[in-house]
Amino acid sequence: MKKLPISVCIISGAEAHRIRKALESVAGWVSEIVLVLNEEAHDGTEEIAREFGAKIFREKWKGNIAQKNSVLEKAEHPWVLAIDADEVISPALREEITRLFSETEDAKRHPAYDFPRCTFYCGRWIRHGDWYPDRQTRLWRKGHARWGGIDPHDRLLVDGTKGKLHSDLQHFSNDSINRQIQKIVPFSDAFVEQNLAAGRISGWSDFLIRPIWRFVRGYLLRLGFLDGWPGYYIAWMAAFSAVTRHIKIREAQLPPSKK
Repeated sequence: MKKLPISVCIISGAEAHRIRKALESVAGWVSEIVLVLNEEAHDGTEEIAREFGAKIFREKWKGNIAQKNSVLEKAEHPWVLAIDADEVISPALREEITRLFSETEDAKRHPAYDFPRCTFYCGRWIRHGDWYPDRQTRLWRKGHARWGGIDPHDRLLVDGTKGKLHSDLQHFSNDSINRQIQKIVPFSDAFVEQNLAAGRISGWSDFLIRPIWRFVRGYLLRLGFLDGWPGYYIAWMAAFSAVTRHIKIREAQLPPSKK
């Protein structure tokens, strides 16, 4: 199989328990795999990546956005495909990307492409609610995009138009409910820090209306109820996360004597 002119870019910490599936999904049809690995990760992630011929660079953690831009700088081919260690290019998405590159140059008129991301959670694929289609811009012509946003929530800043692909990027981020709950603390801490720096204060509408809206939007308006009990729990967790973030802003503004 002729390899496509694509550099796959991955950043990773200690991910030996799941990075193999990500690497298997891109091996053999892309021109290179580039991995920036946290310097403290010694769980076997590097050894697994070497099995797939990855170019590995160990670096100190600089934050999500800076780390992703670092691996981007090391890509040598005309196109970049970015995935995380907990993501897999589905066979259908691989075929769609391959078809894109086999067509005329006009078919690649966009400098970047996005596609839906589907998450596997509590034994099923989540295809409704706030978690789907969760479109991600992950394929682009090198030199036409860089990572931006506010850590830990990165987003790709594209110079030009974006085309759409239709097959799923598979996502295995939460292997248990405990894992999902653990993410609330660091994500809410980052939210509080950003809002305090911007001088934003949360009020009662944020405590009462916003969480209820998150549940109604995810569970009813976006049909989360079609995902069974996991869809119900996801909607409630979104509501809980919303109220937690805003309550923590108020907590941070308490005088030291009241904390």
